[in-house]
Amino acid sequence: MRTPRPIGPMRPPDWLVQAAAEVGGVSVALIKSGVWRPARPSHLVGIERALRHWGQSMAALGAVAAIRFPDRPAVIDETGSTTYAELDRRCERIAAALHADHGIVAGSKVAVLCRNHRGFLEATLSASRVGADVLFVNTEFAPPQLKAVLERHKPDLLIHDAEFAPETDTPTVLASQGLDELAESKAAEAPKPETPGHITILTSGTTGTPKAAPRVPTAAGLAGLTASALNRFGLRSGEPMVICPPLFHGLGLLTSMLALFLGSPLVLSRRYDARDVLTQIEQTGAGSIVAVPVMLRRMLDLGPTEIAQHDLRSLRAVISGASTLGAPLAERFIAQFGPVLCDAYGSSEIGIATIATSADLIAAPGTVGRPCLGSTVRILDDMDQPVRVGETGRIFAGGGLVFGGYSDGSSKTVVDGRMSTGDLGHLDRAGRLFVDGREDDMIVSGGENVYPVEVEDCLASHPAVAEAAVVGVPDEEFGQRLIGYVVLREPATEDELIDHVRANLARYKTPRQIVVLDEFPRNATGKVLRSKLTPP
Repeated sequence: MRTPRPIGPMRPPDWLVQAAAEVGGVSVALIKSGVWRPARPSHLVGIERALRHWGQSMAALGAVAAIRFPDRPAVIDETGSTTYAELDRRCERIAAALHADHGIVAGSKVAVLCRNHRGFLEATLSASRVGADVLFVNTEFAPPQLKAVLERHKPDLLIHDAEFAPETDTPTVLASQGLDELAESKAAEAPKPETPGHITILTSGTTGTPKAAPRVPTAAGLAGLTASALNRFGLRSGEPMVICPPLFHGLGLLTSMLALFLGSPLVLSRRYDARDVLTQIEQTGAGSIVAVPVMLRRMLDLGPTEIAQHDLRSLRAVISGASTLGAPLAERFIAQFGPVLCDAYGSSEIGIATIATSADLIAAPGTVGRPCLGSTVRILDDMDQPVRVGETGRIFAGGGLVFGGYSDGSSKTVVDGRMSTGDLGHLDRAGRLFVDGREDDMIVSGGENVYPVEVEDCLASHPAVAEAAVVGVPDEEFGQRLIGYVVLREPATEDELIDHVRANLARYKTPRQIVVLDEFPRNATGKVLRSKLTPP
């Protein structure tokens, strides 16, 4: 009888070691960030009351920040600086007036159509104090789109910037003068809502009509995201955060909530300007920037000489998200600004699911990182079965930030509690996620599957190319053929770019044609609108 061989200790997978290390590092991150610190008994009583009064809502975040950090700046915008205590008092008065003068109660719907400034926060926090559902409306909608959204969702009140003049029967309040008038209200405090209101984000609509994605993030989901953000971004309580993407978008909204939790000033501008962002960092001592990839490219386009004219020593984190970062852009940005770049992957439906640090982006170019604490990611085949490490499949994510379904009753595919992101991707042995493309963007050419992201990254790695997009068009012989669209930073011929791809990728992944554009058509969050890329 053969004697069994002793089995040595099994080494846990790298991803499990990483997750355990992050769990262990959360306490350290909370202390280092300044979030975890002794609180006065009176503060603890006030915080308990705020949480009991407003539950898991934006209102609670604003109220707790006012208790913990009353004298810190809450918002810095073109009107100046507003402290957390001042913001809280204004929101209390605005909420009272919304209830008394406009009949807004728990369950009412308040639409917000504002660019990034103090009024956006005031409208959102005030409506949340009443328990109203808040619908964020895209400021880039054309008048017919805006009219259609308001007719479909029928808000009880619309708070909007003066530059927008929507055709609607909905009662309206101007975000500047109107909110100032409401803030002078002498009405009694709005009644305590029985349940927190929903926050509704409209999806980007890059593959169709924007849908409403209502959500009430769970405490566990927000806690997991916050812990991972502190650990991986290296954020500090009280350090200003420059938020460039629209606050109505998931990335802008979640990072603004993170800033409120940290008691950090939100540095906001109505429109993005790369030069102004560098000036804001220097003037405010900002510790972090939130931006979409096209914004990062515009910062790089300023050139090393101009960038060097700004004191950026306070900057410890640049948080990218909302669209594909890409390995070439990440490499250029880290080379210019240092290892401060992080990439957050998610969507309106799932929140932020993974985060990549600069170390991840350097070690595994193209990755979007590892799951946040409390989140899980699985790669499944067409039969909903897990695929092997390195194999491409459908990306499913789960956690406390995943929404419960669209307002029309539809939802995305859910398997074992995890929701489809609509993307294709794979995991490496370290548990890092890579996004290979959208499910509906995959191109089948000559019977071979081509994922546009790989070809786009290859084109973007050419020194002359600033950015690239690849689409498939019908072809009688191959079913589909590839066309590459590029924005150039210096002259290059079509043949040069095609030869560059052919030298680095399989022949069937080489575009048959390259089209040079001055700029790509985009939505408000910087995503390329592929449907508007048409061959000449």
